[in-house]
Amino acid sequence: MTSGLNVRRAAEADLDALVALLGALFSIEADFQPAPERQRRGLALLLGCGARAAVLVAERQGAVVGMVTAQLVVSTAEGGLSAWLEDLVVLATERGRGAGRALVEAARAWAAERGAARLQLLADRENTPALAFYRRLGWAGTQLVCLRARAHP
Repeated sequence: MTSGLNVRRAAEADLDALVALLGALFSIEADFQPAPERQRRGLALLLGCGARAAVLVAERQGAVVGMVTAQLVVSTAEGGLSAWLEDLVVLATERGRGAGRALVEAARAWAAERGAARLQLLADRENTPALAFYRRLGWAGTQLVCLRARAHP
């Protein structure tokens, strides 16, 4: 039900709504915690990245109901650009109404316009609704395992 749904680039005026969405997302992920000031800084960095990154919002009746971020990276496997999708989150009251699909499609179009050959994302392995959503959109798992470390131990 995408009637009345609009997907657009985020603006600085959207920061409060975006931080709230990230708070909801990070409260259900084991690897992250809501930290509004950190999330605000990260979003501001993304908004300032120009053509290398996008913060997209879905809005219905003028209210932000979902978001996704995308960033370009160089893939040696592809011999070109690839896009990382992160922070896909839709308000619980809006799930199943097309906002998530519209955001992923908009991020895919953004990446394709910039020459990205592949999209990739990380999802919490315990978030079975999200994993099922991605599978319905044609995403597939890989044999890769995500590892992380602090830059300054």
